[in-house]
Amino acid sequence: MSEIRFCDVGKRFGDVEVIRGLDLGIEEGEFMVLVGPSGCAKSTTLRMMAGLESISSGDLFIGGRRANDLMPAERNFSMVFQSYALFPNMSVRENLSFGLKLRRTDAATVAGEVARVTEMLGLGNLLDRRPRQLSGGQAQRVALGRAMIRKPDAFLFDEPLSNLDAELRVQMRGEISEMQRKLAATTVYVTHDQVEAMTMGDRIAVMDKGRIKQVGVPTELYERPANTFVAGFIGSPRMNLMPAADLLGDAGPTVDPACRRAGTLGMRPEHVLVGHEAGTVGIGQARVIRMENLGHEMHLHLRNARGRAITARVGSETCGGIAPGVTVPLAFRPEHLHAFDRTTGERLP
Repeated sequence: MSEIRFCDVGKRFGDVEVIRGLDLGIEEGEFMVLVGPSGCAKSTTLRMMAGLESISSGDLFIGGRRANDLMPAERNFSMVFQSYALFPNMSVRENLSFGLKLRRTDAATVAGEVARVTEMLGLGNLLDRRPRQLSGGQAQRVALGRAMIRKPDAFLFDEPLSNLDAELRVQMRGEISEMQRKLAATTVYVTHDQVEAMTMGDRIAVMDKGRIKQVGVPTELYERPANTFVAGFIGSPRMNLMPAADLLGDAGPTVDPACRRAGTLGMRPEHVLVGHEAGTVGIGQARVIRMENLGHEMHLHLRNARGRAITARVGSETCGGIAPGVTVPLAFRPEHLHAFDRTTGERLP
């Protein structure tokens, strides 16, 4: 059984409390992503799962068994690190088979398992190479293979792609996701990259300062963020967040009452409309500061009359006549507003 559950877990390093009241359940076979900014304690959370960090308070359960005091080897988890952690003096074949040989697995089984992961990850022409002879993507595949060959109860990934270039990151995202689907293995993946989180996870736990701010499927986090932190962290470009009075102005009476009493309102860049259409609410003029052309779409960075920055995502074909320095009218559809409490930052119903 590979269900993993944190119950009111805390972690301290001396007098410094880095995690408090952590409650999180990861179901068997689920791909869970822990995402958040640097220093939010997501890697510490992963290391507590692996048994590499002790738990200061609360309980960790693995397969229904309290695991606070279990040694790492007793948990049967495989961990893939950012640095790959390959043995430099061993060939790829020896790196793959090391764990099995350590367990005194018979030679025929070792050979069969090496062949299995080699075929799955396309490592056949690399088996006699040393780590220094591998590219970053190849080394990461070997690290994946070494984790897979043990047939663990769960895979733990600690920012495994952060050392790769952009193209390799996209490729490896797909390979890890495909591996997880084939094996149906419980997987916990730590990253600070919200694009990785959104494209890979069955569910995502967004963390900040040792606390979980929201857990949900990617669409839920994007469409109904629970608070201003998640609203601002998930999405690229980030959600526009500003005081309600600055955004609504005279439009207040035309929108939902929850929006009128909110302290902060949010709007995704794709929901900021340039110009007016039937059913939209105007929010005044804004000056184009700069434009980012992504080919299929354009990101407009604007500043309104109150000095607030606003980002709009529009189709490239709709940008005729728009240029830096030009002033344009902005509007939105009321159903696309997100309302957050003035004091707590939590989402209003």
